[in-house]
Amino acid sequence: MVTGKRGWFYGWYFKCQSDTQTLAVIPAVHQAGRKKTCSIQIITQEQSWTVSFPGEAFRQSGRTIAIGKNRFGKRGIRLAVCAPGLEVKGKLAFGDLMPLRYHIMGPFSLLPFLECRHTIASMKHRVWGKVSVNGETYSFDGAQGYWEGDRGRSFPREYIWTQCSFPEGALMLSVADIPMAGFRFRGVIGVVLLDGREYRFATYLGAKISEIKNGRVKVIQGRMELEADLLERNGKPLKAPARGDMARTIRESAACRARYRFRKDNRTLLSFETDRASFEYEYGI
Repeated sequence: MVTGKRGWFYGWYFKCQSDTQTLAVIPAVHQAGRKKTCSIQIITQEQSWTVSFPGEAFRQSGRTIAIGKNRFGKRGIRLAVCAPGLEVKGKLAFGDLMPLRYHIMGPFSLLPFLECRHTIASMKHRVWGKVSVNGETYSFDGAQGYWEGDRGRSFPREYIWTQCSFPEGALMLSVADIPMAGFRFRGVIGVVLLDGREYRFATYLGAKISEIKNGRVKVIQGRMELEADLLERNGKPLKAPARGDMARTIRESAACRARYRFRKDNRTLLSFETDRASFEYEYGI
């Protein structure tokens, strides 16, 4: 857990997706000044909701957290949210998780002064179960799951994040404006999981951004290239931390149209367009 007078936050992101439905859930705990609170955010293709809880509603035991009657962990999640304009209930079970070979941030994960640290608990796993959101049933029968987390003080000032599962694997890419020692740089972390093999992009491995504009980002690292194009902007509002205070509003598309291409040694190993991509584009270009 991150603590300190400057404020802090700690949150997980669970995405569950079938061929026709997408549901993402973000449980988090945060502290601004002396005030500690927690929250659960629900995102679907059509809408998003944020529900606040008192800080004492948050509990953690190992890799399992609870907020009120809601439970989140490696075996699945249980939801029991009742708030004005929102009622969510149901259980989802997870299959075997697929973690990365080592921490996505590599040696950067050890730096004490970063404003945000990213983790990936599972690039891809199976999901079973049903969740009712305001009477609409989200049903998952061996659907695709993804699990990541963030902790620190604030989300980056500007960033891009995208994630997508596909039959042969899954991918995640993030480009962010990172303050360090009085200057800023654009950092890269990303993974293409393809046919059981992990291809990693990272600043600490020499990844460079060759293009970033109008929802499009291209990253080059040695003999590898990864491109992501946001083709449809339908983001729903979410709350994000700024020095522990969940006062910032960002926009996420839980399932939207995007195009991806991955090349290695001048060979295209992956190229597809989908309407099941998740995307956050928080750059002003």
